Amino acid sequence: MKYKLTGLFFLMSVSTFASADADAERVALAKITHELDALQPLLLEARSQANSDARVSFQYDWLSLDISRIKLSIQEHLSAPRTQPRSFPPLKGDYRH
Repeated sequence: MKYKLTGLFFLMSVSTFASADADAERVALAKITHELDALQPLLLEARSQANSDARVSFQYDWLSLDISRIKLSIQEHLSAPRTQPRSFPPLKGDYRH
């Protein structure tokens, strides 16, 4: 009987920790989404200060699109059932043109 109670306690502890980890992950991902939203005004400010005559220009549209893709991926992960991995289009990554 003692072993059964110990096993039951162990299983209950593991499921509590797994739930806490999943909740912590959701909170962390929500924070990342919030931070990505906070980048938008900075992006607009940098774009307004860009030198339009520069030989090499930074592609703000590409960066904005990549940020949107990242946010969408996080939101889809948070709202989707945890059944199987998904694939996403690659980020542009190179913002100089």
